[in-house]
Amino acid sequence: MISKIKEKLSLLPDNPGCYLMKNKDSKIIYVGKAKNLKQRVKSYFTGAHNYKTSKLVSEIHDFEIVLTNSEQESLILELNLIKEHRPKYNVVFMDDKTYPYIEITKTIPPVIKVIRTKNVKGKIFGPYPNVKSARETARLLELLFPMGKIEKIPNFYEEIGKSIESDTSNNYELQVSKITKFLKGDIKEVTNALEKSMLDYSNLMMFERAAVIRDTLNHIKTTTEKQIISLNDYKDRDIIGSYYNDESIALQILFMRSGRIIDQHQTIFSYVGDPKEFILSYINQFYQGHFPDEILFDYMMFSEEDLTFSNVTFLPKIGDKRKIVELANKNAKFDLENYFLLYQNKLEKQEEAVSELKTLLNVDDLNLIEVFDNSQLFGTAPISAMIVFKDYKFNKKLYRKFNLKTTTNDDYKALQEVIYRRYYRILMENLERPDLILVDGGIGHVKIAKEVIDNLNLDIKVLGLKKNNKHQLESMVSIDREIILKDYPKVYQFLFKLSEEVHRYAISTHRVQRNKKAYNSKLDEITGLGEKRKRALLASFKDLDEIKMASFEQLKEIGLPDKVINKLKEVLNNETDN
Repeated sequence: MISKIKEKLSLLPDNPGCYLMKNKDSKIIYVGKAKNLKQRVKSYFTGAHNYKTSKLVSEIHDFEIVLTNSEQESLILELNLIKEHRPKYNVVFMDDKTYPYIEITKTIPPVIKVIRTKNVKGKIFGPYPNVKSARETARLLELLFPMGKIEKIPNFYEEIGKSIESDTSNNYELQVSKITKFLKGDIKEVTNALEKSMLDYSNLMMFERAAVIRDTLNHIKTTTEKQIISLNDYKDRDIIGSYYNDESIALQILFMRSGRIIDQHQTIFSYVGDPKEFILSYINQFYQGHFPDEILFDYMMFSEEDLTFSNVTFLPKIGDKRKIVELANKNAKFDLENYFLLYQNKLEKQEEAVSELKTLLNVDDLNLIEVFDNSQLFGTAPISAMIVFKDYKFNKKLYRKFNLKTTTNDDYKALQEVIYRRYYRILMENLERPDLILVDGGIGHVKIAKEVIDNLNLDIKVLGLKKNNKHQLESMVSIDREIILKDYPKVYQFLFKLSEEVHRYAISTHRVQRNKKAYNSKLDEITGLGEKRKRALLASFKDLDEIKMASFEQLKEIGLPDKVINKLKEVLNNETDN
């Protein structure tokens, strides 16, 4: 399991909400809902699964969550997110269907209808995730408030209707107001009458009738449970939630389109001074003048005088709009609190690993580490990459790439060149010197690098990151000893991270070089070895020499077919013979 995912799983809340699974390219590949996010999301990474779920989990590199106030809201949000992102592992809701609404028409007499389209002119309530409950509730309202409908109503509903004083005449305005009140969540009058009737019928041992009313009550509860993920005014609006501490601000923007929340944007950034100014500056840059119909802000933080960049901003204090701002704030608070927990955990682990490494090396400081990886594009366009780990984090501004003048496949000469160029410049320009130099390789590479450092009269410790015959990090090598890393798991994880990062940077540099300079290689002669398989070779081996030395099993491990491996060996061996 990816360490980032493992850490985020430990911080998941027990709240309801939706989760968005992402692949290595940060594309959403699955959207799900949960009554308990912690239990549900963790379940993907534990235990056995069917083929489809196992395939999904194998592609997950990260995930995000959106908190909701209820399971009902998570159902609706899930539908909206699936329709917007169309993730490849979601099957349901991919068509144009949507959850139903209840409509009260403006006809005379009014009619109560269950609909799925928004192109209506009457009063709309919903949406309702449970279709059956929505239909049963609409049917109940028709029986309690017939509004001129000529239909024989069961006696017990007629009695209940009388008990809540529904007007059975043609006073449609009064009956519509009662139905509206009910569908907006004020159900006490109706449910009290139903509960009283249910108890009465139970006492009369009319249990079947009592059971019917019980089921009706359950449908009412499901249908009228309050949710704010969708509003039935069909407007486009964005809801700005924020939370901040002394150093950082978390923003959560919920995107509502046609009255439905369909996506979210989250960010965390540092600030100095007034957090309000930084938030407004970010919002200005984010929208660049292209605003939705409305933007909702928190009146607890902003005033009308602050919101001068758009004439469509609102500061709701009550109602559903206020509740949806509070939901955005809730998500922003979760993001910021857990961001710092994640960051703190990573920092603590790195500090522990660096402290243990300092003890192993008997040094006082390891605040600045420079790591080198010399590799070539299959014998051409030799490149060296250097990454910098400073103050417990990668400093990408200090990364460097070197187009080497060494044109042969001699890895030692390439390393000698880049170490000399880097540290001669440090001497001449009086730049900050690293506390440790790490090179990709064994004792031979360490000796070459150490010799250059000594000739420049620099006192910098040099170590090699030695790999085994499967190209896996195995030990840390110095001039006078070798430290097997399996005995020091924290140090191993730290050095493995450095090794992976410098290799990643080298590969990305190679790709840029490929785009700039066409190259010919012996590999081009091999049928069945396309770009994808070449990239797999490049990711696993530095150059043609390493590929030639690789065993049949090693080449098979990266996905090469037997015929391609045999042809590869033949071509490379013929090159040596010539």
